[in-house]
Amino acid sequence: MRDAHQCSGTGFEDFEGSVIVRWKVLLSPKCRKKTCKCHRKQVSRSALKQPRSCNIFKALFCCLKAQDEPKPPTPPPSHQALLEAQENGMVVKQSEYSLLPEIEAQDQGKICVVIDLDETLVHSSFKVYVMKRPYVDEFLQRMGELFECVLFTASLAKYADPVTDLLDHCGVFRTRLFRESCVFHQGCYVKDLSRLGRDLNKTLILDNSPASYIFHPNNAVPVVSWFDDMDDAELLNLLPVFEELSQAEDVYTQLDLLRGH
Repeated sequence: MRDAHQCSGTGFEDFEGSVIVRWKVLLSPKCRKKTCKCHRKQVSRSALKQPRSCNIFKALFCCLKAQDEPKPPTPPPSHQALLEAQENGMVVKQSEYSLLPEIEAQDQGKICVVIDLDETLVHSSFKVYVMKRPYVDEFLQRMGELFECVLFTASLAKYADPVTDLLDHCGVFRTRLFRESCVFHQGCYVKDLSRLGRDLNKTLILDNSPASYIFHPNNAVPVVSWFDDMDDAELLNLLPVFEELSQAEDVYTQLDLLRGH
């Protein structure tokens, strides 16, 4: 096990592909550390060809996990408006402003990928520790090269922001969006892609919860929920899929091809 990075009497440990972050570190802004050191590992071609344990486009049914926080305040009227169903099966809503800033020069022409945090990249348990999913470092490194990456989580910023500081060593995420950027719809926090300020045919979402992308299911690349299986290779096996999607002129067309439609 590597030496823990000490911080105000608490620790951050990285071992065997997993991460444990003590809760005090997560809540203390003084404990946030950003480093440009990328721990890169070579991924063999044979590894990328390993069969996945579950079809990535298998429909997943689960809702966002219950939180201890009190029920959120009533959202603005614009969030309560009825959402119009479109002929193509997507549900979209026009927004008054964009959640994302203007596209940076280095991301011009790239597809925007919205990436979830909990049970997609990490797993937290009883607000005590956070474990990194296997191959998350390699996955984020490559995704940052291919796409404009945005972290979008239904978790609160006071938890998710420090965790992302520790997870995203190289600044892959151009923007971080938290619970307040979600739409509270029928008891779930939904990530409304139409509010990002990006063309929907150039936008993807990677999330373990279908409830999160219920407004835009045709933009989704589902991922199996992860909790503690250190033999999991879901992120590694998704890389060839995203390599192909990164070249798409229209994500709907390319996703249909990958789904076999």
